[in-house]
Amino acid sequence: MEAIKRIVRTPKNHEIRIKIPAHIPENDPVEIIIFFSKKTEDYNNKMNELKNATRDKLFLGDLREVSEDLKHVDLEEWQ
Repeated sequence: MEAIKRIVRTPKNHEIRIKIPAHIPENDPVEIIIFFSKKTEDYNNKMNELKNATRDKLFLGDLREVSEDLKHVDLEEWQ
């Protein structure tokens, strides 16, 4: 048995064409398995949270504060 692995992204039309290697005889049975993770909903939720973070005043304030703190740390390293 031989295995060939390809990782592709799901195209908009949800169709994937598969080229069978030339050394496999015509009409030989082949097994096609599709693995996917069901993380799309979680991923979309996380992306929406990240997009909303750009308008979150508390988050932006914390980000500025951390950035200021790190600016001083960075300067100490180089002196």
